[in-house]
Amino acid sequence: MLYSSPLLGETDLRILAEIEEMRDRLRLHLRTSRRWEGQLRRNLTARAIAGSNTIEGYAASVSDVEDIMVGEAPIDANETVTAEIDGYRQAMTYIQRLAEAGDDFAYSKGLLNALHFMMQGHHLLKRPGWWRSGPVYVTSAEDPTIAAYTAPGAEQVPALTGELVGWLNEGDLEAPGLVRASMAHLNLVAIHPWSDGNGRMSRALHTLVLAREGIMAPEFSSIEEWLGRARNTYRYYDVLAEVGGPVWTPERDTLPWVRFCLRAHHQQAQTVERQVQTTREVWSALDEALEQRGWPDRMLYGLYPAAMGNRVRRATYQTDAGLSEQQAQRDIRELVRAGWLLAKGEAQGRYYTAGPDLPEEITRGVREPRPLRDPFA
Repeated sequence: MLYSSPLLGETDLRILAEIEEMRDRLRLHLRTSRRWEGQLRRNLTARAIAGSNTIEGYAASVSDVEDIMVGEAPIDANETVTAEIDGYRQAMTYIQRLAEAGDDFAYSKGLLNALHFMMQGHHLLKRPGWWRSGPVYVTSAEDPTIAAYTAPGAEQVPALTGELVGWLNEGDLEAPGLVRASMAHLNLVAIHPWSDGNGRMSRALHTLVLAREGIMAPEFSSIEEWLGRARNTYRYYDVLAEVGGPVWTPERDTLPWVRFCLRAHHQQAQTVERQVQTTREVWSALDEALEQRGWPDRMLYGLYPAAMGNRVRRATYQTDAGLSEQQAQRDIRELVRAGWLLAKGEAQGRYYTAGPDLPEEITRGVREPRPLRDPFA
């Protein structure tokens, strides 16, 4: 027996409808391919990866994650964090591919173990891709000697994961996709099938279910960035403890968990919608500014990340704009001379941020704080 999907109330259904309205607007924005879309998708993916790994104590900046994603050495992240980020990147890349798989796609134990190996393959002593062979506990944040949750015995893991896989393929197919994704997340983290990496795997499965439901591309539908914010992380652990119980007790009420996830999806959809709108505005303003200066529009690929508050690496700009190394170097030197980019670091650690003369009207909207609406308020 698994934890079961709850009955939803009128408020829950209203919030689901609001989330769908926001995603409909996003689909409209993305219906026509835009030149900025690739950089936006990479940034959103990096935010999700950074958020999920931060929860587990592997903190890295979004810029460092983007560097790792394109094969660049990160500026600040150490080797341990880099290995964790790169493992998660591999799994998320595969999830993005699975979102587009055909009708012959099916969930399986093998798929779950393969995703786990992608994430944890650098920890061979932890048996990545294999079910755990002993007990596992989620310890209290206040006292690591206290077990806040005790997972089912190792002998139960194959049967419980088999039941979960069966449900993923055939269970509650009429339920809203956000509810199915949330329940997949809850059940996998409660089974805790592996000796490590269970939280990240459960969040990744949540994203995969959404992708397979056709709700949105994974980078636009994941709530991992939202979960990685400190206050939300504390709430995340609290609601898992409330709903999951101290031990495996699938008869417990799961409505608080689903409502927590609905709030997460609603607020993350607000965040993504703003990010898309800001990207359009910044890109358009930069395009106009470049034309006025008589600069080639390929420089947009170097100025856009800086205008959005991120850093620029020469090699990444070269790849995004499809340039030779010499062309990329000349462009960046020109932007630095003009004060639109500011060079920092040395040698392999050299990167660029927004310069003092980058027109303020281009970046003003990026820096403006805006509140997130609580759909349950």
